[in-house]
Amino acid sequence: MASIGKDDKQRAIKLRDLIERHRMQYHELDKPEITDEAYDSLVEELRELEDKNPELKDGMSPTVRVGGEPATHFKKVEHKVRQWSFDNAFSNEDILKWEERIKRYLDKEGVSYSKIDYSVEHKIDGLKIILEYKNGVFIRGATRGDGIVGEDITHNLKTIESVPLKLNKKIDIIVVGEAWLQHSELSRINKEREKNSEQVFANTRNAAAGTLRQLDPKIAAERRLSSFIYDIELLEIKSEEIDEPKTQIDELKLLKKLGFSTNPNFKRCESIDSIEKYYKKWIKKREKEEYEMDGLAVKVNDLLLQRALGHTGKAPRFSIAYKFPAEQVTTVVEDISLQVGRTGVITPVAHLKPVRVSGATVSRATLHNEDEIKRLDVRVGDTVIIQRAGDVIPDIVEVVKELRGGSEKAYIFPRKVPECGGDGSIERVPGQAAWRCVSKDSFAQKRRKFHHFVSKKALNIDGLGPQIVDLLLEEGLINSYDDIFTLKEGALLQLPGFKEKSVENLLDSIQESKDTTLPRFIIGLSIEQVGEETAHDLAGHFGSLESIMKASEEELAGIEGIGDVVGKSISSWFKNNSNKNIVDKLLKYVSIEKIKKTGSSLSDKTFVLTGTLESLSRDEASEKIRSLGGNLSSSVSSSTDYVVVGRSPGLKFDTAKELRVETISENEFIALISS
Repeated sequence: MASIGKDDKQRAIKLRDLIERHRMQYHELDKPEITDEAYDSLVEELRELEDKNPELKDGMSPTVRVGGEPATHFKKVEHKVRQWSFDNAFSNEDILKWEERIKRYLDKEGVSYSKIDYSVEHKIDGLKIILEYKNGVFIRGATRGDGIVGEDITHNLKTIESVPLKLNKKIDIIVVGEAWLQHSELSRINKEREKNSEQVFANTRNAAAGTLRQLDPKIAAERRLSSFIYDIELLEIKSEEIDEPKTQIDELKLLKKLGFSTNPNFKRCESIDSIEKYYKKWIKKREKEEYEMDGLAVKVNDLLLQRALGHTGKAPRFSIAYKFPAEQVTTVVEDISLQVGRTGVITPVAHLKPVRVSGATVSRATLHNEDEIKRLDVRVGDTVIIQRAGDVIPDIVEVVKELRGGSEKAYIFPRKVPECGGDGSIERVPGQAAWRCVSKDSFAQKRRKFHHFVSKKALNIDGLGPQIVDLLLEEGLINSYDDIFTLKEGALLQLPGFKEKSVENLLDSIQESKDTTLPRFIIGLSIEQVGEETAHDLAGHFGSLESIMKASEEELAGIEGIGDVVGKSISSWFKNNSNKNIVDKLLKYVSIEKIKKTGSSLSDKTFVLTGTLESLSRDEASEKIRSLGGNLSSSVSSSTDYVVVGRSPGLKFDTAKELRVETISENEFIALISS
């Protein structure tokens, strides 16, 4: 092997340093000193030197950003910290209600606070990315996926100039941000695609998502994505030069110091009024930015309060997305039809003349229920104003009655719906504006339940989409959920469009889905009133399917976020013999991850948390207790074993002293769960 020339080595070192300095000037300081062309020529010279002397190249070289060898597939990545999506707010009233919920929760949990201030940041409409660094070096990047498992897209993320390959400090850190595409870059890409007779991207978000899911990183490199990093998920400081952040604003400043590209448009707000002023300011200014944003991310600024507030089953309590007003356009209602959901609830849907709104072409809008049709007085043939805000299916806001010509037809809500099965009868849902099928076993409901059972949020059976599910039902190959796990190669090969490889892939996916989590299993059962958040709440509280099935209506209703209506629905579902049979048959094939209780010193011990914990969040403490076999309670009683006392404890601490329940400090608690 030829040795590296001394001049080449020195030149390569200088080029690396210079390229990195100009990268920081451009992406971190927003003060470019040279043109893009000059920067590209420096990278090209370094690449030529590395081609001549392969020993010079490593994973930290700036030339890796031009794209390496194509991957054959995306590997699955289990996130070290679960990833969440935000709840949405659409008005100042929504933000006020959110603040009230925060304060109620803190009061209930006995967490003291004098005043709550907020970090308000731009909510970038791109693709969420999770970056992991070891000793300051970028080792892995992933997509959000379902929040628990994402896809490894490290090879594509390395092509983004603003993603540092090496940090300014040697720390272990996991950060979260957004990959996005400039409007000008989207225009350039779409012009190229038009020339090549390729379909153009509808918006910058679609382009960013499509780019990061390319198997060939050279394509990703050509599209010049950008990034903003906005959160720290895990941090291990190895230098006294770095102070651990105490607020969200501190986090943003630390991220900038480490070498990440952060959005400069953020503000500390001391009140909801201040948030509203900032919101109104950016409604008017947002079009001037090169990136797409769909609102503001509002977060409790104090990180200790963030930990105390924790998360619901699907979203953080301490933050919310304050969405900008939806784009509104006009179109024509061509028809109105009824859609039968998996629980039998009937939703009227307006079929529209296709129109573009918020970067997407839409042809349907929800009308919610019969009362909404009457309120709007919407008729077939009407010109309507629609808006799309946060949801895939837009809403009809208003009918433009001035444009009626006399041929519009009023929609008469029927009392029988063929898709409901039996005689097609429907009934009003007690206490609601909705209607539902009287019969619970129509084919329409069955197919929708199956679609839900195999979906990403439930059993997540890749390759078993709605069309294939419908085909399997129509051919009689499946009739109940457990039939999916008995499908054989020979029967599938007889179906139209199925080849040996596709059958093999499908059977592999079915096999993988047999090992699932408790929340996924509960979601898949289609219990009325039970969505993703409630499923996680149930799993977190009870820890096992057996405990949920045995729980009383009162016990279920007492869980935070569930209440009487949902508690009754869950209890009734598991008491039904047909439903018990569904579960029993599924458990012959499906294995649910269980919390380990055997041999733990915390087995059957009941804990109550009060005050703010400083070294871990309330959610992390709760999860650790349950994982070691302990139980959690929201109130102190004589049967409580330990009250864990954090900073500024509330009334629960006083109650514990009155009842002579053992209280332990945060350090004592950590020692207990670590032993």
